Amino acid sequence: MASDSSFVHLHVHTEYSMLDGASLLDGLFERTASLGMPAIAMTDHGNVHGAYDFWSKARAHGVKPIIGMEAYLTPGTHRGDRRKVRWGKGDASEEGGNDVAGGGAYTHMTMLATSTVGMHNLFRLSSRSSQEGFYYKPRADRELLEQYAEGIVATTGCPSGEIQTRLRLGQYEEARQAAADYQQIFGKENFFLELMDHGIGIEKVVRDDLLRLGRELDIPPVATNDSHYNNPGDADAHDALICVASGKTISDPKRLKFDGGGYYIKSAAEMRDLWEDRFDMKQACDNTLLIAERCDIEFTESTGGYMARADVPADETEESWFVKEVWRGIESRYPGEKLTQEVRDRVEKELDVIRTKGYCGYYLVVADFINWAKNNGIRVGPGRGSGAGSIAAYALRITDLCPLTHGLIFERFLNPERPSMPDFDIDFDDRRRSEVIRYVSDKYGSDRVAMIATFGRLKAKQAIKDANRVLDYPFGMGEKITKALPADVMGKGVPLSELFNDKHARYNDGKEFRDLHAEDAEVRKIYETALGLEGQIRQWGVHAAGVIMSSEPLIDVVPIMRREQDGATITQFDYPMCESLGLVKMDFLGLRNLTVIEDALANIKSNRGIDLVLEDLDFDDRPAYELLGRGDTLGVFQLDGGPMRSLLRLMQPDNFEDISAVIALYRPGPMGANSHTNYALRKTGKQPIDYIHPELTEALKPILGTTYGLIVYQEQVMSIAQELAGFTLGQADNLRRAMGKKKREVLEKEFVGFEAGMMERCTSSYFSAK
Repeated sequence: MASDSSFVHLHVHTEYSMLDGASLLDGLFERTASLGMPAIAMTDHGNVHGAYDFWSKARAHGVKPIIGMEAYLTPGTHRGDRRKVRWGKGDASEEGGNDVAGGGAYTHMTMLATSTVGMHNLFRLSSRSSQEGFYYKPRADRELLEQYAEGIVATTGCPSGEIQTRLRLGQYEEARQAAADYQQIFGKENFFLELMDHGIGIEKVVRDDLLRLGRELDIPPVATNDSHYNNPGDADAHDALICVASGKTISDPKRLKFDGGGYYIKSAAEMRDLWEDRFDMKQACDNTLLIAERCDIEFTESTGGYMARADVPADETEESWFVKEVWRGIESRYPGEKLTQEVRDRVEKELDVIRTKGYCGYYLVVADFINWAKNNGIRVGPGRGSGAGSIAAYALRITDLCPLTHGLIFERFLNPERPSMPDFDIDFDDRRRSEVIRYVSDKYGSDRVAMIATFGRLKAKQAIKDANRVLDYPFGMGEKITKALPADVMGKGVPLSELFNDKHARYNDGKEFRDLHAEDAEVRKIYETALGLEGQIRQWGVHAAGVIMSSEPLIDVVPIMRREQDGATITQFDYPMCESLGLVKMDFLGLRNLTVIEDALANIKSNRGIDLVLEDLDFDDRPAYELLGRGDTLGVFQLDGGPMRSLLRLMQPDNFEDISAVIALYRPGPMGANSHTNYALRKTGKQPIDYIHPELTEALKPILGTTYGLIVYQEQVMSIAQELAGFTLGQADNLRRAMGKKKREVLEKEFVGFEAGMMERCTSSYFSAK
């Protein structure tokens, strides 16, 4: 660790202390590294949402991460006791009053994990505080502290801590008893006297008694700074963020405001000047280094390491049962002469890859809940996304589309070179989706199934609107500014921080805003305030479809929380974090169109006495194509918009391929290249068909013939890479995914291999020989 002239911040509120902490992680670690500090802690309010994100980014910046939390504790009551408590006759404001904080609901305590065991105990403590102790905030009681104290260093916390509150109320003996209790719970070597100084009275009034108590009980001191933003210049932005959280304006004299100052990441010199020179407490600074030295945590990353286990017969393994189930399904799907050698070869190829990758259980689990839904009259979509390319999924009734008939490639879903988990997109009747989730929760364990958190961040336009409101400007001012911002393209806008960057690809789109900025001082003030808000987490939400299904109790893997509205269990990490740690997401999508279809079938049965089975319908019904060609598609899923109906009239679809193509082409990317119109014109003979380059016609015609020389599907991208550059389908899938992510550096890396393959396989006539 560093020398005794250094310092480690152990009380830091990051962006995950939502609308309170304004320390965006990358900026936090840049600040820490630039100050030469060897480590830094995260201690967000009552949660550990950012633990994995903090750990991974800290390592990338060469800074040691310390995972902690500023926990909420009950005021001496049981965690299930929902009542407010008064210890004296003091003021009990939301935070920092003379009596118990939160109007009498909770106190605070800083906790830091010294080991991986301790970090997981923090996760459990945070999880159960949410599940069992929520009352305004997720709260722990002494019982939970005793249960999960191993591997944790704790302090007396901020001025809203139990001990400081008792001291302010003149209750020294009660404060002494509380400190002794915590010493016993955590161990004498693991409990510290936390000292802060931001120039406010609430800190000063108890300092002498706090130090006296430390001497009497031999509690070592540790100096902290209640850090809520990274740099001194961020104070105004943080002030605005607090106003966003409280719904107040900056001019409101009664609003919540941080008194005093210096709530940023101070340098070691600043902290030692304060505590070592002014208060003669060098030990309080040195102890930050000693604590940091003791803290050493790790996350174990994996791909699918916690995949849910399939229920198989006692004498079978997941692999052996999977193989038997697939062949049983194949014989049902392809009876008699339909079970051709092509089908057998495709099955064997898929089985080999699935077994090698270890995903037999994954298929079985997905098949289990889908078939349960089907067997219980819950309509399930026939298959969507890359999973429809798996014949094994077709055999298990996960999908209902033959991939051979529709030319779907398995390698887009799964191949030996794919590093990440595959992902089935599954649609259920919207009204009954919850029944399927309840089924998997009951079967696989309610402690192993959870919804997934998401984090909503303030983007450019919302940041402008919030800045406009907290500065108390008229609503119309915010509207005028946001309308001057560049329009979103494919859901992405231009960050406020890039509007004046003439190297940005959309710099010219920002001229209207820059002109407004130049001529109006109020616009400049709103913009500067919004810059500090942009990128901050506004709130957490829940993934619209994703459900985690784990082989182990989730509380032992990641922190979880309880949603107050309905009691649902939700991970505190978002899915990218969960996925990195080996958890697997299943998509349970509720699709209203399936509800409409189910109602339509019921009406047909009721009115005409016909039991219509959708899966038995032919794809060559002429009246249906005539309806599409007229554009009479109001109410038809994905085909009912005005421009879409115009496209259908231009295209005159007459086969199922046209329906697939029009849906694939009616998206921002293809439409930007006018591919949707070109397809319609080529189909109706109004535009000649070409295959990208004359010398590529022979090679590309078998791939692009059905789409009139246009690249419509991702499978075509893969086939082209295989044909022209000699890519394996696994390599081709990597190229396909790189194109989808639109990241220049990734695409340039993939192009190197593509170019080399083309050069190797092509003669000077470009493509006359392989």
